[in-house]
Amino acid sequence: MPTHFSPEALQFLRGLARNNRRDWFDARKPIYERELKAPMLALIEEINGEFVDFAPEHIRPAQKCMFRIYRDTRFSPDKTPYKKHISAWWARQGLEKKSGGGFYFHLSAKELIVAAGVYMPEREQLLAIRNYLLEHHEEFRRLQKDRKLQRLMEEFDGLRLTRPPKGFPKDHPAMDLIACRQWGVSTTLPAETALQPALRKEIVTRFRAAAPLIEFLNRPLTMRAVKPTDVLGYF
Repeated sequence: MPTHFSPEALQFLRGLARNNRRDWFDARKPIYERELKAPMLALIEEINGEFVDFAPEHIRPAQKCMFRIYRDTRFSPDKTPYKKHISAWWARQGLEKKSGGGFYFHLSAKELIVAAGVYMPEREQLLAIRNYLLEHHEEFRRLQKDRKLQRLMEEFDGLRLTRPPKGFPKDHPAMDLIACRQWGVSTTLPAETALQPALRKEIVTRFRAAAPLIEFLNRPLTMRAVKPTDVLGYF
């Protein structure tokens, strides 16, 4: 039977949201390991198997895909030690330590989010994608308007700048795309979706639909290195 989560997993996440403390978590860590971490790693491996058909460059070891539940509180005013969700991210091979396009999902007590895109590109990557859109924006729009993708996922706002980035023509027909600081699609499903045997299908169907968009966004990041002197177009 395909991997999915148990009602105890959502119960744990609801409890963690109310009791985000080390003593509470430590007393229930075996539950976390059994009901959340173990099935999450198994689900990632199953999704890796699906990637063979449509995104083989994104196959990665499950332990590398799954995010730690522990929060980095060093620079945050919020000192609660744990995330309220579990999550996974499939970066493209060769971009693991950077911020290229990839696939993501997370499960909290309230929702299941499935997403794909470029979220926090480094300066050089942001410039490379913007430059690529200058000449290839029509292809990108065709991918965005794919009927199946639009039925399954929605574009996110892209954190658009209020004015054109430096060095780019303000009247360019792709300025609405170039002004973005992130590109991608996402959808939010009920948390109870994670309890169903169809969980993997729900995630993979959306990843498969978004794969051409991710391939496009990674293309300028893998074609060539951006010159260090290329500093315009970031702000």
